Amino acid sequence: MTTRVGILLSRVRVEEKLLIQELEKRGVSFDTIDDRDVIFDIQHNGWQQYNVILERCINHSRAHFALLLYRDWGIPTVNTYEVANTCGNKLLTTSALVRAGVPTPNTKVAFTPESALAAIESMGYPVVLKPGVGSWGRLLSKINDREAAETVLEHKQVLGSYHHSIYYIQEYIEKPGRDIRAFVVDDETICAIYRNSPHWITNTARGGAASNCPVTAELNELCLSAARAVGGGVVALDLFEDPHRGLLVNEINYTMEFRNSIDTTGVNIPARVIDYTLKVAENGV
Repeated sequence: MTTRVGILLSRVRVEEKLLIQELEKRGVSFDTIDDRDVIFDIQHNGWQQYNVILERCINHSRAHFALLLYRDWGIPTVNTYEVANTCGNKLLTTSALVRAGVPTPNTKVAFTPESALAAIESMGYPVVLKPGVGSWGRLLSKINDREAAETVLEHKQVLGSYHHSIYYIQEYIEKPGRDIRAFVVDDETICAIYRNSPHWITNTARGGAASNCPVTAELNELCLSAARAVGGGVVALDLFEDPHRGLLVNEINYTMEFRNSIDTTGVNIPARVIDYTLKVAENGV
């Protein structure tokens, strides 16, 4: 049987171009599916022509619900709905990691500005306030004192959206001017990078500089434990180097960007992603 891959995407970025090139090089049949145009008929599965769907949406909500429908129709996906559901929400990610015994930064959750302020003061300044859903280091707030806390909490209350109604508060980790982004594919830590920046937000999307990070036995074991905790597949993990506790898993991304990590690590990341995607297509899981 000829394998056919559907790539659900928002736009063709560098990562998607590299994945498409890898499929073309292997002679694999595929279609790109624009999530701005797609229509799902919930009562009827019109996707039987695909052996697997490779999800590459930018918008979490579109990915989340598309993967739910594919799951209900029995269509294998990379990643699964369960992985997207967990990794797309920082609270669910942290809960899964803590449940699995994976070390993470200390985190508190509150439901009102008053209880959030009490939580912040109990942790001690500085703290980091994050939206439950978000990426690229957006809407993160490093809060250094009570006045800043009151201001940010008031802003979130006035914004009033669902995403700002839950207060996710994390201890501030004194990083050594960098953090680690590690890539796990099919239960293997294939490579990792340091993201170096003088700013406390080290995302490469915010100007962080990438350099190769050796995958030590300790890093590999922690990454695999964390990836398994959220359901595995193709994920990118953000880790902190705490001066007292060692490596801590901060967040996990299920639609990972990797353009800045291929040359840096010497690992053909898109090839590894396609290897896994075709494995899922073949095995049907």
